[in-house]
Amino acid sequence: MQIAKKKHEAEMKVDVVIGTRPEAIKMAPVILELRARGGFSVRVIATGQHAEMLNQALNYFSLTADVNLGIMRREQTLDYIASAVLQGVGGTLDADRPDVVLVHGDTTTTLSAAMAAFYRRIPVGHVEAGLRSHDMSSPFPEEMNRVLTDRIASLWFAPTELARRNLVSEGVPADEIRVTGNTVVDALHRTIKCVSAPKESCMSQLLHGVPFILLTAHRRESWGVPLERICEALLEILRQHGAYRALVPMHKNPVVRDTISRILGKAPGVILCDPLDYPDFVWAINSCKLILSDSGGVQEEATALRKPVLILRDVTERPEAIEHGSGVLVGADKSLIMAEADRLLSDPAAYAEIVARCDGNPFGDGTASAKIADALSGVHKLAI
Repeated sequence: MQIAKKKHEAEMKVDVVIGTRPEAIKMAPVILELRARGGFSVRVIATGQHAEMLNQALNYFSLTADVNLGIMRREQTLDYIASAVLQGVGGTLDADRPDVVLVHGDTTTTLSAAMAAFYRRIPVGHVEAGLRSHDMSSPFPEEMNRVLTDRIASLWFAPTELARRNLVSEGVPADEIRVTGNTVVDALHRTIKCVSAPKESCMSQLLHGVPFILLTAHRRESWGVPLERICEALLEILRQHGAYRALVPMHKNPVVRDTISRILGKAPGVILCDPLDYPDFVWAINSCKLILSDSGGVQEEATALRKPVLILRDVTERPEAIEHGSGVLVGADKSLIMAEADRLLSDPAAYAEIVARCDGNPFGDGTASAKIADALSGVHKLAI
């Protein structure tokens, strides 16, 4: 693929659009790599889909947004986010037209930013392309976002061989796909070397080898009754395994916080807190005994750090986490969550078997950002 550039321009102008904390974490290594190499003029556009959490992650990597659209509103709808990002990103692209727009993953920011670039005939590079659950209703609306973004894209950075095969089966030319690994592994490698103890005061209760379970849940399909069952399962697990505590960083969404606070707020052994700074979250993953999560990124992070994770979803677009990683698919089934947790916490052999599966991390070796930069450099040379 060739990217049209003015002959007098010495650098490729790259706009990186991010809207959520996971996007900031996963794209930070790419931004840092491109800026370190030279030959690229990188502009970071933050939509503010998740304002405070996004800035928290950027700050950790010593990054700031060059443009911050600040779209976030309380109880914002998908309609609002999509239209605000489409108009906001479109305006910034008109003001300073880049050579390529990089988007990440599967958020509403991802799809709307890709559409804004497409409408202006600006090439789109999709980082974390090709993930598929093959169920448009789960995760919702993320599966639709990622499928449509891949239809819009001109450059596809697939994290795994399976993601590459998904793209090829949908008609993407095989020679246009780069298998890079996942950039979250790059972020982990940068962070784990620097983390010795958490800074969040409430986590001091978990120092000195206190065994604990980490719970994260926020997806729309988990809202309501499913999240209630997940919280009830955690209470039962703690009753059965009295030595354990639970750390529950609560998403900022009031729908999620209200349910978690109502069921777990006064439970003994449960530590509720705001979303953790990224290094504290990495410490929590690395130090806990077991993870319960509906997050896609946590499946990758847990596998990289060799920690069992019960995946609180009915289907995952990261089957590698189950086949070659540390994941066990349990959905929001209270009985199944309790049974799998009890098996892993009670049976050292079962726990060791899960950990052993993580040898040869399917999500990469920490060089994804370099591979993405190499690919863009190659495109740059072709264009000149």
